[in-house]
Amino acid sequence: MKILLPVKRVVDANVHVRVKADGSGVDLSGVKMSINPFDEIAVEEATRLKEKGSATEIVCVSIGPAEATEVLRNAFAIGADRGQLVIAEGDLEPLAVAKILKAVIKKENPQLVILGKQAIDYDNDQTGQMLAGLLGWPQATCASNVTIEGDQVHVTREVDGGHQTVRLRLPAIITCDLRLNTPRFAALPSIMKAKKKPIERKSAGSYGVDLKPRLQVLKLAEPPNRKAGIKVKSVTELLDKLRNEAGVI
Repeated sequence: MKILLPVKRVVDANVHVRVKADGSGVDLSGVKMSINPFDEIAVEEATRLKEKGSATEIVCVSIGPAEATEVLRNAFAIGADRGQLVIAEGDLEPLAVAKILKAVIKKENPQLVILGKQAIDYDNDQTGQMLAGLLGWPQATCASNVTIEGDQVHVTREVDGGHQTVRLRLPAIITCDLRLNTPRFAALPSIMKAKKKPIERKSAGSYGVDLKPRLQVLKLAEPPNRKAGIKVKSVTELLDKLRNEAGVI
């Protein structure tokens, strides 16, 4: 079984992002970039499935600037076999990404697509669902456990108030939640081997997908600083402040 893994290059999760002075976007100059944490979980899960004998090949694809090669190398160090970089500049909306992935899937013909449920830059949580709709494949989102049984995959999903277990017939699409696994630390030999694994490069235009955005960001602003908490002497004073200062009651 072949597994396809879309991975995205995002601002490192430990970096405090800064909004540009004109409010037009996030300042990325000199900022550390890395693989999207949810996608890293997807790579780890695919690697574990391969180690169990449920998968034979893991193919990664990233859509973005030429620098996105580094996130493919990160995926290789965990366990992916080869990758494809679709070079596209600027911000891409989920529908455009899903359409490009559909074209890649038609070529690669994987039996399972695993990706993070969302990217930490825009938090859209849309690409996996849109891709499933375009392909007409069954999907399971927010997966916290994945088991392959023959031509079916059993997925435990995290839902409001508990868990839901679904059974999908392959080919299928799964989006990963944080509690699916903990990605491994890549060993030095794996990092060295990752440098030799092949990456195919293509332009986004070669897939004939309209990348023009449908949405326009008018302005970005950092949230206001939280005021320091205070202590009150009585319930009466608390109610007064909640009513007259906070305006919540």
